Amino acid sequence: MPLEDLRSDERIELEAADPVTAELIYERRWALTVLEQVLSRLKEEYQAAGNAILFDSLKQLLPDEPGSPSQVQIAAQLGMTENAVRQAFYRFRQRYQCLLREEIAHTVATPADIEDELRHLIAVVEA
Repeated sequence: MPLEDLRSDERIELEAADPVTAELIYERRWALTVLEQVLSRLKEEYQAAGNAILFDSLKQLLPDEPGSPSQVQIAAQLGMTENAVRQAFYRFRQRYQCLLREEIAHTVATPADIEDELRHLIAVVEA
C-alpha cells in the first residue's frame, strides 16, 4: 500500500519517534564541555611540569580514544618501564577525577550535591 494512500493521522503512527530530546542534547553538550575543560586543565598542568609528551601518551589510554596503544607500547615509545607507565596512568586518572569533581563543584549549590551531579554526568555521557 503506497504511503500516499494513507490518511495523515495513519502516517503519523508509522513515523519513527526520535528519542533524542532537546534536553538530552543540552545535557550531552554540558557533559562534554565539562569533560573537555577538565582535560584542558590537566593538559596545562602536565605542560607546566614539562610533561606534555607524557600527557599526550597517557590521554590515549582513556576509554574513548580510538585505536589506543597499550601501556606496553607507550612504555616503549617513551623509554619507560611498563610499571612506570601504569603508575603514571594511575596518577593521571586520579588527578583527572579530582579536577572533574572541582569542575562539578562549580555547578552545584552545595558540596553534598557533587556526587549526585557526577553520577548524572556519567549517565548522560553513557546514554
